[in-house]
Amino acid sequence: MVWGGARSQSFATFLILCPTSFFLGILFSLFPYDYPLLWTTSTPNEADFQTLENHLRFLHASPPIIARILHIVIAVGLLGFFIKLYRPSESNMLFDGASLVLYMCGFVVYMANIVKGLRVISGGSYNVELVEGEVAVGVKGAVPGEEKPLGRDDSLKVLSASNTILALVLVGVLVLQAGQWYAERKQIQETEQMEKENAAAGKAPGNSQRTGSGKKKV
Repeated sequence: MVWGGARSQSFATFLILCPTSFFLGILFSLFPYDYPLLWTTSTPNEADFQTLENHLRFLHASPPIIARILHIVIAVGLLGFFIKLYRPSESNMLFDGASLVLYMCGFVVYMANIVKGLRVISGGSYNVELVEGEVAVGVKGAVPGEEKPLGRDDSLKVLSASNTILALVLVGVLVLQAGQWYAERKQIQETEQMEKENAAAGKAPGNSQRTGSGKKKV
């Protein structure tokens, strides 16, 4: 496999799409728990918060191999980006560069909000700031840059909102990769069309000369 070649590019795209889809699947499995807190007009009741809290504590108490597999999958996605950005073309710089920025934004959200939120919820240490120096997403009255202590309900809402933000970021990665595939496909089609037209234009004078020489011989 030649780095930077078509085969390595396809393999690298595969390494990007699989982890991204894997993470979206995990977030989709959390959506039934997040839905009552963020996406309904009715006020969440105590049962909704308790169900989400119990589920998150169960996730955080999972065996260490689960977290290791998750981090390996994150590293696989980064490896795919590094392969595609090795000796990058203009298309790689535009689409893959933007995809890498979104991927790293998702990683920051995961480390700063989700990991810390799981630790707070699992330990029950509420009424502390969930994201230092940042806006508490989903909390009314939060001012940018203000350190605001978060209670149990607000902490769960922030974690649910972080899942939504992370899902949007990952969807953006998929959209950019699909856009790159479409742009490269159109470029290949246009190149093939131009080659066909050039070949047809090159054959036309030769055919006329052969016809003319044949008439002279007769």
